[in-house]
Amino acid sequence: MEDIISYIVEHISFDSKELSLIVLSTLPITELRGAIPIGILLYKVSPLKAYWLCCLGNMIPILPLLLFFGKLESFMQRNEFSNKFLQWYIAKVKKRTALIERFELLGLAFFVSIPLPVTGAWTGSVAAFIMGIGWRKAFFSISCGVLIAGVIVTILTLCGYTFYSFL
Repeated sequence: MEDIISYIVEHISFDSKELSLIVLSTLPITELRGAIPIGILLYKVSPLKAYWLCCLGNMIPILPLLLFFGKLESFMQRNEFSNKFLQWYIAKVKKRTALIERFELLGLAFFVSIPLPVTGAWTGSVAAFIMGIGWRKAFFSISCGVLIAGVIVTILTLCGYTFYSFL
């Protein structure tokens, strides 16, 4: 995982540290769980600035995912390899939706806020789509989860922990 993050940081580097953090936090592999520690520890951006930039970046893919996942799903089903990946990913997401099924929007926000692998805004958006949650409610719930996750990750980073130290 560290090699993947190092590769991403080396190859997604803009002249602006701020833009780099926004882009890093939009990616499904890093999201804000990886971008906040990178911002604070590597780029030496203030924790508050890293928090807001990474939350903003992590929220960017939510709406397109909620609105267009159906079209992406149809497109991916046309190719055997992408369809297998898609079915594997959907099955993985469905296994983790018990919390969302039980507590609905609050469960969705809580699910996204947990700073563990496969619980971020990307997976939350796909779970909301699969479960038929309306995009407005899902966007609000997932955004709340992102803001909470950002606080947790920022505090853990300032205490010396990073998302990848848990793996």
